[in-house]
Amino acid sequence: MADIVADLSTLCFESGLADDEKKLLYLRARSAGLTFCGCAHAAFVCELIDSLRCAIRRRTAKIRKPVAPGEHDDLRVGILGMGHLGKQLCLALLEKTKIKPSHIKISTRRPELAVEFVHTEVECFFDNRRLAAWADVLFLCCLPSQIPKVCVDLRSHLAKHCLVYSFTSAIPVTSHVASALADPLLIEASCPLTMKGGISLGLNWVCAVLYILLNICTSASLGSSEALLLIKSIFKEKCGDTVQLNAHSFINSSYASSLLSDEPFPWISLMDAQIRETPLLCFLSSSKSVQQCLSAAYKSQMETPAK
Repeated sequence: MADIVADLSTLCFESGLADDEKKLLYLRARSAGLTFCGCAHAAFVCELIDSLRCAIRRRTAKIRKPVAPGEHDDLRVGILGMGHLGKQLCLALLEKTKIKPSHIKISTRRPELAVEFVHTEVECFFDNRRLAAWADVLFLCCLPSQIPKVCVDLRSHLAKHCLVYSFTSAIPVTSHVASALADPLLIEASCPLTMKGGISLGLNWVCAVLYILLNICTSASLGSSEALLLIKSIFKEKCGDTVQLNAHSFINSSYASSLLSDEPFPWISLMDAQIRETPLLCFLSSSKSVQQCLSAAYKSQMETPAK
């Protein structure tokens, strides 16, 4: 269909802006870039978590260990909010992860508008508490002003193991993330450790992702040696190379030296991991080989269509 206003400059968005405002037009492209990167990174995190859970299940099956009460096989992802951002995130998860559509649920005040997901098994409803009690990973895709009320509402309903991933934005989202995820150049530009285009992401985020994986192993009562082995295995599966991680990479030297191989790692605060200088941050900052391995795993995941 032709754009009937293509040659009518007075009807273009830019025509109504003052000269000072036109200088800020680059923010539209930056907003689109942030949305794309955010959705791609979220899909990468979910895929890593799902892969590690699968590895833990395989290990549990080998030793015939009974499944703990409340445990289940497939990763369950909840999205709270279905504005443009929530929709784009859901499409990215369907496009770039192996998560089943039936294991993605969305809570929104307007579930009847979820026409894009009618042909899938993604369930849409309006019950934030139900979503929080069900999800293993919960994405908050609402306005910053809504966060305090949402958190109060969810606090007593979140499962102990649930990972809450804040995805709030006050900027309208208009980019089509799912189609952009097919562009190798955009995937390259969005790589967390080598981002381009004026957008950057600190190593603290990467640290938090690795600590998430470590906490999952701790929650499963895995010894430190086995936890490291499984984490290494999922990266080798994705990039064909072994990421060089040991106990000293994650925790301080004195604790690492006294940690027994069959003793689980301590529980790591993800908030601290993103605002403090952790042993892992120091390690990653000085280890280019590990950074390259993590980047290769990201690119491999994003460039491979979901099965």
